[in-house]
Amino acid sequence: MNFNLKSDSVQNSNHLLLNPSVPKDSDFIKELRENPLLQVMDELESQVSDLIKLQNPSLKFTSFELKKQVEEFFDVEDRLTYGNWVYYPWKNALVRILPEEEFIAVRTARNKFKITQEEQDLLSTKKIGVIGLSVGQSVAIALAMERSFGELRIADFDTLELSNLNRIRTGLYNLGLKKTTIVAREIAEIDPYLKVIIFENGVSSESMDDFFTENGTLDLVIEECDSLEIKIETRIKAKNLGIPVLMDTSDRGMIDIERFDLEPNRMIFHGFLEKFGSESEILDLFAERKVEILMSILDFENISSAGKYSMSQIGLTITNWPQPATTVMLGGAACAYYCRMVLTKKNQFSGRIYVDLDQYLEVSHES
Repeated sequence: MNFNLKSDSVQNSNHLLLNPSVPKDSDFIKELRENPLLQVMDELESQVSDLIKLQNPSLKFTSFELKKQVEEFFDVEDRLTYGNWVYYPWKNALVRILPEEEFIAVRTARNKFKITQEEQDLLSTKKIGVIGLSVGQSVAIALAMERSFGELRIADFDTLELSNLNRIRTGLYNLGLKKTTIVAREIAEIDPYLKVIIFENGVSSESMDDFFTENGTLDLVIEECDSLEIKIETRIKAKNLGIPVLMDTSDRGMIDIERFDLEPNRMIFHGFLEKFGSESEILDLFAERKVEILMSILDFENISSAGKYSMSQIGLTITNWPQPATTVMLGGAACAYYCRMVLTKKNQFSGRIYVDLDQYLEVSHES
């Protein structure tokens, strides 16, 4: 079992990794297969074909030759006990997959050499935390697809609502489910060998120590929550521990990078909150200066014109900051990319990066 739940347990969010060479697992696989409604997906030959092609990149197999290679492979390996089965209870599905090492090699084969093997090995040792799973979902899934971590801690107290479906890639059948459950299940369906730890009550002042340090300190934090207090507390904690923090704002493609690992004295939010006093004093000012603090964090002058107008309509014609799918997915991919750059030591930058697609439209209009 590869999920660990923090706080309240949701048993049906867990997948099971079953080894058919282990008698107890083999018996359970047989028990599962007695269920006539179970979906059984056994594409082991196809995966072994991929493995053979990966191991022989200079050879161009015909379909007949490749089929012969697979047959010879199973002359050596026992097909009944080779690899693993994954049971997904929420789908009532049992899926056959390669052993972990071979599975990872095949699944990441198309990363090379954009991601080197040394980098892939390094990333597999990293622990990343994601706080907030609306925008954070896109970041988490991109990280999982590239296999940019060995352990992911995800935190969100919220459940999926219909209005979330403008930016969260999931289906109507998940309405009412915890966002942590949705993300954990999707990652498990991509790669059941990845470790995901769930904080389904979100991150609070009380749980922040566990989120950051339990069973090993995080290597990087992605902060995408709505709470200003948690945004600031997260950065104070990360700064104390020397952990870099990244954030995507879904406006003008802005990615915020704070390298507390390289600059232990760096002011949170790049000093934008300096006028409100020390970092500990800022938390005492929310009741009276919350809007000012928010505007300073967002660097209001650099927000898009549509973003500024949207903010003026919050509480009047809309209820919250708008985040269309295109900006969320773009930001999620960009944030995951810069996470990889930080963790593989290819980037030492602190500050704000804008991947602003609108600027190209403005240039084309002028011409």
